[in-house]
Amino acid sequence: MQNTYIIVLVTTASKQEAENIAQRLLKEQLIACANITGPVSSLFRWSGKIEKAEEYLVFMKSRKDLFEKLVEMVKALHSYEVPEIIALPIVEGSEDYLGWLDSCLAMAEKG
Repeated sequence: MQNTYIIVLVTTASKQEAENIAQRLLKEQLIACANITGPVSSLFRWSGKIEKAEEYLVFMKSRKDLFEKLVEMVKALHSYEVPEIIALPIVEGSEDYLGWLDSCLAMAEKG
């Protein structure tokens, strides 16, 4: 199988926000599944200061061709001005699991 699969990481201010985002992305077939963990302690620089926050981290399985639509939807649903939305490649996966991913995801539109 061609390597087009990604894990998208998004942090949220609450577990409810994480669940709302995951539910919407599942409904739109932009992700096949989501794992929510937390709370996690996040340290980051914002407006010139070092900040600390308690957040929830969402791991979402998807495909690279769906990333732009996924980003648009997360931004529309997210409470942060600049939400973390990053993708990591899935370099290997069982054929059965990757096939299941494809069966759950929207098919990319042909340009």
